[in-house]
Formats: sequence, C-alpha cells, structure tokens
Amino acid sequence: MDWVFLIGAILTEVTATLALRAAVGGRRLLYIVVAVGYVAAFSLLSLSLGAGMPLGIAYGIWAAAGVALTAVASTLIFKEPFSVLMAIGIALIMGGVLLVEVGSAP
Repeated sequence: MDWVFLIGAILTEVTATLALRAAVGGRRLLYIVVAVGYVAAFSLLSLSLGAGMPLGIAYGIWAAAGVALTAVASTLIFKEPFSVLMAIGIALIMGGVLLVEVGSAP
C-alpha cells in the first residue's frame, strides 16, 4: 500500500506543479488546484511513510519522478524546451535514486 500512496503523491505533486505554471500564465482559479494538489501530495507522502516506506527511498523516488514527469509534461502541455542535456540530467537523477534504493537494501 505504501507504493500506491507514493504514486498518488507523485501524481498530485506533478498536477499541482503544472497547475501552478498555468495559473501564473493567467488562469488564476487554478491556484485552488495548486493548493489542494500540494496538500494532497504531502498527505499521501506521509501515508506512504506511515505504511513503512523508508524516508530516503520515498523522498528520492518522489523527487526524481516529479522532476522527470513535470519536465516531460511541461514540454507536451506548455511547449517548453526539452533538450538532450535535460534528458541526461533526468537519467542521472533517476540513477542516483536507484543507487540509494539498492544501497539501502539489507
């Protein structure tokens, strides 16, 4: 169940961040989505931790997946640039999180 909560936390955080970008662009009612999304994201993250997921794993995966999904989605939705260098950076972040996860195994 901890993974379900973590996936929910990632998706709500990405949604809130994308809504923030849209709200800054003039759609001010989306600030409600931003606030609700971030509260939901942190609530789901805390549920994931409460279900037994280690903090280093949960936060690392949450941050890495959030960065990757936000970068890809902002390219698709807002036509923001996505370069090869950005893709390499995301791959390095994900590789680092993987090393933390593997390194924490007993």
